[in-house]
Amino acid sequence: MDDQERDIIGSIDGLVAEERGLRDRSGKDPGLTAEEQARLRTVEVRLDQCWDLLRQRRALSEFGQDPEQARVRPADEVEDYRS
Repeated sequence: MDDQERDIIGSIDGLVAEERGLRDRSGKDPGLTAEEQARLRTVEVRLDQCWDLLRQRRALSEFGQDPEQARVRPADEVEDYRS
């Protein structure tokens, strides 16, 4: 694992923690504010982008290509993937 991957994983860890905190608050009365709901959606999208970037880098490395060629894809692109 290189420094870039460590940074991406660090970002993922931070976003997961934030997502959990927001989800925990969403189940309590009075729930999330409109601003917090928007932030949750932003966090979800950013997580998808980070995971996609990490997968790209690993795939490029696996096939002998430069992982630095991986790029963050637009939200609408990564959000349309099917698991």
